[in-house]
Amino acid sequence: MRSSFLSKASLLLLLLLVGLRSLAAPAPRIVSLNGTISEILCQLGLQSQVVGVDVTSTYPGALTKLPKVGHNRNISAEGVLALSPTIVVGTTESLKPEVTSQLKSAGVTVQLFPQEYSVAGTKKLIQQVAAAFQASAKAPALLKQLDADLAKAHKPAKSPKVLFIYARGTGTMMVAGQGTPLEKVIGLAGGQNAATGFTDFKPLTAEALVAANPDVLLLFDSGLESLGGKAGLLKVPGIAQTTAGRTGRVVEMDGQLLSGFGPRLGLATSELARQLSQ
Repeated sequence: MRSSFLSKASLLLLLLLVGLRSLAAPAPRIVSLNGTISEILCQLGLQSQVVGVDVTSTYPGALTKLPKVGHNRNISAEGVLALSPTIVVGTTESLKPEVTSQLKSAGVTVQLFPQEYSVAGTKKLIQQVAAAFQASAKAPALLKQLDADLAKAHKPAKSPKVLFIYARGTGTMMVAGQGTPLEKVIGLAGGQNAATGFTDFKPLTAEALVAANPDVLLLFDSGLESLGGKAGLLKVPGIAQTTAGRTGRVVEMDGQLLSGFGPRLGLATSELARQLSQ
């Protein structure tokens, strides 16, 4: 009698669990407006829930096949809402306030994270994104790998002066000043920013190039390609008069890897340190 009762109770419990599972909320539909956030989501095992990304979301490569909603600084609500997201994520710089309001008015959850361009800031961002998606248990493994990659960075014996040039053809060339993510990653890799006396970015001039006199020129690989490769860069006025121009020391790296300050920060630092040491 007691055995029969327990069997029926077990069956009812099983049916209840199956029923609850069938009633569980559907998986979120995530639109990510930042390449670093996208990368963290994928590292946390949430890639299948990402239905759209901005143009900076280039890693892992599968993200490039997803629908694009534009550049993270020029996002429209219409383009995002067309993907029927349940949550939109990015950094606090990803969305204009009016676009955020439009998305929220449409019933979409908007989660924006502050980003600090440092090792500590990167770890904090990973933990915050993981917590927001109930994936905190997976964060320690990412942080451990980040530390392991950073430990592999062998800085150059003598700190070279490095000038980062953002280029989209010779008509659009900017240099990274103080407080930029590029200055931070150059420092982590054992270099020093050759551009001083200003913050953010400013247009490149021949006079400024000669005054900065960098030992190394650093560019995104896409930027160097837009100039016609290393040969094209060396023809830019002022380059030939610098130490980097005379010695031909030009370093190119993937833009998202170099400046993303995400889970691959350690890899980026190690690779840049290796190239600065050559």
